[in-house]
Amino acid sequence: MAENNSGAPEAEAKKFDTKKLAMPLFVALNLGVLGAGVFMTYMGTLGWVRPSVREPAAIEELKIERETEGVRDSVLYTMPTFTVNLDGQPRRLIRVSLTLEMLDKDGFEEVVRNSPSARDSIVRILNSKTYDDIETIQGKLFLKDQIAVTLNKSLKDGVVKDVYFGDFLVQ
Repeated sequence: MAENNSGAPEAEAKKFDTKKLAMPLFVALNLGVLGAGVFMTYMGTLGWVRPSVREPAAIEELKIERETEGVRDSVLYTMPTFTVNLDGQPRRLIRVSLTLEMLDKDGFEEVVRNSPSARDSIVRILNSKTYDDIETIQGKLFLKDQIAVTLNKSLKDGVVKDVYFGDFLVQ
C-alpha cells in the first residue's frame, strides 16, 4: 500500500474536502442574494416610471371639459399671524402664518366675511396640539388637513383647497 508523506494511506488523501467547496458556494449565494436585493430596490425606486394616460378618449374628454368649464383660478388669502400657546408641559408657544387657497372668489369672500370665526377655529385647533403632535412633517401635514376640514365644515359656499404655512415657529 502506498503512503503519502504524512504516513496516511493515499485513499484517505483523495477524500472529498467539503470546506474547500463550501466557501465558494457561500460567496456565490451571497452575491446572488445581494444582486436580487439591488434589482428589487432599483425596480421599486429608481426604475419606477410615472404612469401616463394613453387612452386618447380620456385625453380628449379632459380637453373638452377644460374648454367648456374653463380652469378655475384659485384665490389665496393670507391670514394675520397666529401666536398661540400649545398644550402640554413644558409650556410652548407657536407662531404660525397661514395662507388659505380657496377654490374660487366666492369662497374667498366668505372666508373674509367670517374671518373671526375662522381664526377662532384655527386657534382652538392649535391650542389642542402638543409639541410632539406638530414636531414631525407628518404632524404638520395632519395639522394642515385638520385646519382645512374644520374650515370647510364652517363654510357654506366656499371650499378650502389647501393650507400653506408661511412661518412656523415653536418656542
